[in-house]
Amino acid sequence: MTDSTPAPAKPAGEARIELRLRELAQLFDSFDPAPFHERDLDRSAEEFIVSWALEYPPNAPLVFRLHLPRDQQRLEPERVVKDAIRNYFTYRSGIARLEVRRTLQHGRQSLLVGMSFLIVCMGLRVPWRSLVSGEWSRIVDEGLLILGWVAMWKPLELLLYDWWPPRRKKRTYDNLARMRVEVVYAD
Repeated sequence: MTDSTPAPAKPAGEARIELRLRELAQLFDSFDPAPFHERDLDRSAEEFIVSWALEYPPNAPLVFRLHLPRDQQRLEPERVVKDAIRNYFTYRSGIARLEVRRTLQHGRQSLLVGMSFLIVCMGLRVPWRSLVSGEWSRIVDEGLLILGWVAMWKPLELLLYDWWPPRRKKRTYDNLARMRVEVVYAD
């Protein structure tokens, strides 16, 4: 894409993301026919911006500094980029919010299925013990107990851990949507 060097020293508390482009159009998806402020960001540009944002705490105040040649000033990049960044990352935040909701919903549904299966397994242990005795009875009894708890693995994983990454993504996108945008021109 371009020369994207790490950000230089910054004031305390400010998390700066810097990107150098040859022309403003490089920031946007070339296949999206919408006007600049409504267009999707180029996949590489988005990946670059998000990867830098993830280096900072999700609530750190962000500044996006875009370096462009002076001839790009005629396109009013300050307004265009500010609107495009806000619109794009607000949209991405909404998608991440839905992902959190779906993960938790899937976790609750899986928990219902897992609990039902665990109850069935626990219920089968009692008649099994009265029908069969000996070593095989103990193996099947313990196997039903283990099988019931293994069925709880995924629901607990979903409800305890799997919603964290999309939630972190949502917080990062929210932060990116409200970040300050600066455009610097070079000759």
